[in-house]
Amino acid sequence: QVQLVESGGGLVQPGGSLRLSCAASGSVRSINVMGWYRQAPGKQRELVADIDSDGSTYLADSLKGRFTISRDNAKNTVLLSLRMNSLGTEDTAVYYCNAEQYSKTYWGQGTQVTVSS
Repeated sequence: QVQLVESGGGLVQPGGSLRLSCAASGSVRSINVMGWYRQAPGKQRELVADIDSDGSTYLADSLKGRFTISRDNAKNTVLLSLRMNSLGTEDTAVYYCNAEQYSKTYWGQGTQVTVSS
C-alpha cells in the first residue's frame, strides 16, 4: 500500500508561481511512475507530468517551459514536486498526485490551485 499526501496549492495571481509537493509513504520502494494530473471544472482529468524511477520525465507540450517535475527518492518515502511558473487562469484546477506500483494505481486527495486576480 502507498499513501499520497499533496500540499502547496492555493490562490495565486496570474503570472505567479507555486510549488506542489506530494509525499509518498508505505511501500514506496516498488513505486515506478509518479505523476501529476489536474482536473478543471467541467473537464476531464488530464496528465500534467510524470517521472519514472530512473528519472525520465514527461511533460505535456502546452506546459513545457513553465512547469517542472522532480522526484526525490529516500529509503522510506518519496517526495514528488511540481514547480509551476507563469501561471494563468487556465491552470486553475484540482491537482492530483498519482503513483503506479506494479498493477496498482494510487491517488492523493488533490490540492486546489486557483489562479485569479
